Amino acid sequence: MTGRTSARWNHAGGITMRYLLNALLLWTLALTSVAASPLWQSFDMQVLVPPEPVMVEGKWQLVYELQLTNFAPSALELTQLDILDDDASNVPLASWQGDALASRIAMPGATSGSNPRTIAPGMHAVIYIEIALDPHSTVPHTLQHRITFDIAQPDGHDAGTVQGGEVSINWRQPSELGPPLRGGPWIAIYGPNMPRGHRRVIFAIDGHARIPARFAIDWIKLDSAGNFALGDERQVNHWLGYGQDVLAVADSTVVAVRNDFPESATLSNKKHALENASGNYVSLDLGDGRYAHYEHLKPGSIRVHVGEHVHRGQPIAALGYTGDSTGPHLHFHVSNGSRPLAGEGMPFVFSSFRRLGAYSSIEAFGQGNPWTQSPLLSQQRQQELPAADAVVAFPDTPP
Repeated sequence: MTGRTSARWNHAGGITMRYLLNALLLWTLALTSVAASPLWQSFDMQVLVPPEPVMVEGKWQLVYELQLTNFAPSALELTQLDILDDDASNVPLASWQGDALASRIAMPGATSGSNPRTIAPGMHAVIYIEIALDPHSTVPHTLQHRITFDIAQPDGHDAGTVQGGEVSINWRQPSELGPPLRGGPWIAIYGPNMPRGHRRVIFAIDGHARIPARFAIDWIKLDSAGNFALGDERQVNHWLGYGQDVLAVADSTVVAVRNDFPESATLSNKKHALENASGNYVSLDLGDGRYAHYEHLKPGSIRVHVGEHVHRGQPIAALGYTGDSTGPHLHFHVSNGSRPLAGEGMPFVFSSFRRLGAYSSIEAFGQGNPWTQSPLLSQQRQQELPAADAVVAFPDTPP
């Protein structure tokens, strides 16, 4: 090797050595920085059922659940939940703190009176999420979840943050259905914050936990003053909707029927075994892995049989008071299971209905108050799911 070549080699070797030393220094600083930042065991975050948007009064609604499991050795208290658009800025699509956050949390097996925001080691919690999106705004494709929490320490509390639970939104078209009933007024009863409402009841059947009635609606008929019964409301046959025709919402095939469950002539609020909770029911195969379920039907009123093909608008049964029911009404939902309680609830829309008005809350309805009419005498809605506690009318003669 010549002296010139040796010099070039030594020069290159010196540069290489300096790069190695600098890299080692940066790595040491990075390790020091990581070591200086506290690491905590915290939450496993998962969304098991991706949200499928549905249009409600002109806005996209995302309805889903965030599952949390605490893997920390101590209790963690949630202080804030932010829902983030993974493709956009760090500004949350929605954010909840304090009581607003607590009202969205449920823990299977938790003792009554416990703080729902405090999740003990090894405990599992479900956060129920509903987000309304302006259809003219940027549409998210993937969501992230950021949780801020307090960690109980012997000498006080530390705060932590964890981000995860990434989920892609399933932007497929909901089932478009005809009316399940004729005329009106009908109140659409469902409430995302009702502790034992459709939205909050998880059934672990066949080794899999599901929310079959995630988008279920209970339909009760009213008059213009908000009455749901004439005379003694304890008499089932005094309710305005009792015995009304229940209609097929689509050209479909009957896959399940029960028609023999007895009915009390008076309100009893009796709790039934799980297999009897739906009372008499009809389930229709809508195609594409979706099924429509009608529950609490009048005994002996079902006019169809398993395997029969029915047409949209065809009367299939009568509204009744069977199973777990607080009064005569039609329970209706769509799921991906052929049995009423063994499937994940899926969104749906009605081709058309008139929005006559609404109640300010389910409590206002329960207190017997009249419903408030819409600013216009009626609002024609198309390809939407009625809002919670909306009062609507369907065509008297469905197509």
